Amino acid sequence: MEIGLFPLNLVLLPGEQAPLHIFEPRYRELIGECLEQNGEFGLVLADDDGMREIGCRAGVIEVLEQFEDGRLNVVVEGRERIRIAELTEGRSFMTAEVEDIDDEDEAPTEDEIEECLAAYQRVVSAAEADLEELDFDADSIAYQIAARVDFGTEVKQGLLELRSERERVLRLAPMLDQAAEAVQRDREIRERASGNGRVEPV
Repeated sequence: MEIGLFPLNLVLLPGEQAPLHIFEPRYRELIGECLEQNGEFGLVLADDDGMREIGCRAGVIEVLEQFEDGRLNVVVEGRERIRIAELTEGRSFMTAEVEDIDDEDEAPTEDEIEECLAAYQRVVSAAEADLEELDFDADSIAYQIAARVDFGTEVKQGLLELRSERERVLRLAPMLDQAAEAVQRDREIRERASGNGRVEPV
């Protein structure tokens, strides 16, 4: 199936929502078509290392603002994962033949999920964050957690490319533990510094 591509220095996970500012004419055309036809586009990571072949289908779920010059502020939502099979030509924006990527049937155990959730809760507590509740009926707990904790594009892309929920959960748990420790250390340093203007070594 051929769809339009939107290469960005951004990784969108299935189920994740993100705001986008659309200003280039070619992408205003792409998003305009998606809005008219209730269609989807492919959002793929593109950075100094080039464009990745695995990305995510995305759909516009809300138009926040539309400017007179054609620019748009929208909210998009990640859907199925895709692999770029072949780039195609003929439009002002990049297009490609893509294929959907399915997970393998390797599910995490209850203990593995609990360990990952406990690590996630430690991050939330350390950051004193008020985050949206996880949906335990959704297909992937790992994607939901990775959408709520800023691990950076490379980590998110790695999770997007994994083919099993179990692998994603097992990869996330130790990273969440490290994140919780880092947030806790940062908070302690800030609290000490605000107390007397100096940081005292532990």
